[in-house]
Amino acid sequence: MVQKGAVMLRIHAYDLDRLVPVASVPVVAPTPVAVGALASDLPAEVQPAPVWYDLVNPTREEERTVGEILGIAVPTMDEMEDIELSARLYQEDGAEFMTMTVLIRPDAGTPRKVPVTFIVKGQVLLTVRHSEPRPFDAFMARARKPNGTGLHCNNGELIMTGLIEAIIDRMADTLERLGTEIDQISQEVFSAKATKANKKTRDLQDLMREVGQKGEFITVVRESLVSVSRAVAYYAALDGVDRKLSKELRQRLKLLQRDATSLGDHSAFLSGKINFLLDATLGLINLEQNQIIKIFSVASVVFLPPTLVASIYGMNFAYQPELQWHYGYHLAIVAMVVSMALPYLYFKRRGWL
Repeated sequence: MVQKGAVMLRIHAYDLDRLVPVASVPVVAPTPVAVGALASDLPAEVQPAPVWYDLVNPTREEERTVGEILGIAVPTMDEMEDIELSARLYQEDGAEFMTMTVLIRPDAGTPRKVPVTFIVKGQVLLTVRHSEPRPFDAFMARARKPNGTGLHCNNGELIMTGLIEAIIDRMADTLERLGTEIDQISQEVFSAKATKANKKTRDLQDLMREVGQKGEFITVVRESLVSVSRAVAYYAALDGVDRKLSKELRQRLKLLQRDATSLGDHSAFLSGKINFLLDATLGLINLEQNQIIKIFSVASVVFLPPTLVASIYGMNFAYQPELQWHYGYHLAIVAMVVSMALPYLYFKRRGWL
C-alpha cells in the first residue's frame, strides 16, 4: 500500500490466467519507448508485457515522465477536476481519456469525491489517481487470483471495465447501506418516543440534521454515478467509429451501463425519500411548536373571563352594592371559577385540548 503523498508507478501484466504485479517503483527519468513496443523496450524486470500502468499520487514532473514513456500527455490534477464534459472525455495522441468521479471513505460517513483518469492506448491502460479508492484494491485482489475469479484482464480495456465494475459494486453497497439507514431514520421520525415536547423537538432536530447528512451523501453518490455512466457510454459509442470493440467488451459495457442506470434510479428514489423525510420532520416540528402556542392561546382565553370579573370589582367607584354583600367575595370567586370552567369544558368537548 502506498502511503498518502508517496509517488508510485505500479505496473501490472497478464500472465496465463491472472493479473500479476511486475513492478511497483518510484517514477524515474524517462526512457522513451515507441508506441508499438511498450513491452519489449521496457527493462527486463517488468516482463511479461505490461497491460496496466497505475500512477498513484504523481507530481507534475512524474506525470511528464510517464507521459513521455507512453507517448501521451498525462492530465494534471487541475485538469482532472474540470467539470466540462470535453475536458473529461476526449481523444488525444491516439488514446482515449476518461475521467470519472470516485468515492473514497464512504463507510466512514464522511465520503469524499476524487477524480480518477483512465487512459486507454492500444492494449494498454494507464490510470492516474491521487488517492486510494478501495475498489482498486478489491479489483486487484480478485484479478491476482488463479483464473482471475472469472475476470479476463488480458488487455487494458478489460482491466478498465473490471475497475469500473468494482467502482459500481462499491457504490451499490453504499446505496444499500444508505437505504437501510434511511429506513431506520424514517421509523424514528414517525415514532413518538419522547413524551415531553422539548425533548421530542430536540429529537426531531437531531433527526433532521441526520437526514440532511444522508441527503448530502446521496448527492455525492449520484454525481459519481453520472460520471461513470457518461464514461461508459462514451467508450461504448466508439465501437465501429474509432476502434473495434470485442464482443466480450461490448457485453460488459452494456452490463455496466445497465447497472449504473439502475443504481441512478435507486439513488433518485432515495433522494426523493430524503426530501420527504425532511418535509415530514419540519412538519412535525411545526406541529409541536403549534401545540405549544395552542396551549398558550387556550390559557389566555380561559383566564380572560375571570380577569374581566376581577377587573369589574376592582374599579374604585363610590357606589358598588356587591361590595357590601356578606357573601359578595365568595360570589365573585365562584363567578371567576365558573367563567374559567365553561371555556375549558367547551374546548375539551370540541377536542381542541
